[in-house]
Amino acid sequence: MRHILLLLTAAAMAAASDPSPESQAPAPAPAKAAAPAAPQPLKIGDIVVSGSFRTRMESWDWFQGEANNDYTFLGSILRVSLSQSKKTYDWQLELAAPFLLGLPDDAVAAGTQGQLGLGASYFVANSRNANTGMVFAKQGFVRFKAPAGQSLKIGRMEVIDGAEVAPKNATLAALKRDRIAHRLLGNFGFSHVGRSFDGAQYALNRGKLNLTLFGGRPTRGVFQVDGWGELNINVFYGALTGQAAAGKSAGEWRVFGLGYSDYRDGVLKTDNRAAAVRRADTSHIQIGTYGGHYLHTVPTQAGSFDVLFWGALQNGSWGAQSHKAGAAAVEGGFQPAVAPKLKPWIRGGYNYGSGDKDPNDSTHGTFFQVLPTPRIYARMPFFNLMNSRDAFGELVLRPGKALTIRGDVHSLRLAQSNDLWYLGGGAFQPWTFGYTGRASGGQKGLATLFDIGADYNVNAHLALGGYFAHANGKLVIESIYPKDKNGNFGYLELTWKF
Repeated sequence: MRHILLLLTAAAMAAASDPSPESQAPAPAPAKAAAPAAPQPLKIGDIVVSGSFRTRMESWDWFQGEANNDYTFLGSILRVSLSQSKKTYDWQLELAAPFLLGLPDDAVAAGTQGQLGLGASYFVANSRNANTGMVFAKQGFVRFKAPAGQSLKIGRMEVIDGAEVAPKNATLAALKRDRIAHRLLGNFGFSHVGRSFDGAQYALNRGKLNLTLFGGRPTRGVFQVDGWGELNINVFYGALTGQAAAGKSAGEWRVFGLGYSDYRDGVLKTDNRAAAVRRADTSHIQIGTYGGHYLHTVPTQAGSFDVLFWGALQNGSWGAQSHKAGAAAVEGGFQPAVAPKLKPWIRGGYNYGSGDKDPNDSTHGTFFQVLPTPRIYARMPFFNLMNSRDAFGELVLRPGKALTIRGDVHSLRLAQSNDLWYLGGGAFQPWTFGYTGRASGGQKGLATLFDIGADYNVNAHLALGGYFAHANGKLVIESIYPKDKNGNFGYLELTWKF
């Protein structure tokens, strides 16, 4: 906790030194400051050189266990890209250099308590080194452009479900970025390494419709700084997205299908069965996910209203078990025509991911979130969409073109008390399942989460961010961490683009 207080003090001093943004025009983005005009690229002939450097000081005060739960570390990533665009094709080669300093070497507890925060996850994933780094190929692809709005991309790339199209309407574009994209497939960009995919992606744009097809394999990375290799996992994704408009209102719909096959041998599955049963189950995971979303916004004299619906059903096999699960999200928002200097946006909603009722039957009922970027939806990332119920309220203030402030309150419960409390964002190593689970103790109450964050774009090259969260643990967490069921997380972040 002392580290987080230091971070907050530094953030307050930085905010006090910034000029007031009140005279600037408000920005449309709801969850982070709208980006200024992109910096002018450096060119070598017709090859564009660009990149970014992001560094973040993270401070964790995890729920107190039998190991160090209170620590601070520094994580950074440098990305340098070469690209060229021609009439019939374009290409990009991007190298990434993540490095981690001061990881805690004493933040892993025995038994159910496990890794106490993400600092412990980075430490374990990198052969228990407190300081580590690597250079690897983040992206490397060629995209062929064909007539009638067609393109084919082949190579290593970042893939984000739900981000195939950016709507022209600012509200819809912001909702897609912050509340639709990354739910099932993401680049895990919040981590200091991230995730890419090796494969091929086809896109077809015809009027208001977009068809996207992808097939490939995820790379290593996320918590492991070595992102060179790929995993023995196949992913197939297809989505059809359409735009809808009626008068001044605007909408968007998408239907999608996602296939996931995990062929890694010797990896222990994370679920609510007994350890001996899981060790004996050496069959592979093969899951199909089918769903869609709908977004709509309507302007009125009182302000702008928006609604969001997202849902998915799953079937297939979870090793020796059959798999049947589902998840859904229902959200709404209102941007009242008051306080124009603050441009408030009030939002609320409910997210549900199914859990498994009976560990001893032949069906696995826990929704599997595949390969998402979980931090988009869990800003203090100690939960995800697996066996969870999340009722939340949110307030966004945009007091200037460069500044956005957001605060959330989440009431978190498990969907099934016979299932686990799940954490993580999917496979990132050949020998690590990618999700961890902690016993619920027969309870459902997980936590009440309060958080606040701010993002400030100093100019086209430099952006600053700060965040603080407090989790008031309930019976599930208390049964695992009886010394202190409350946790905190904070960070300060700097991003420089060139």
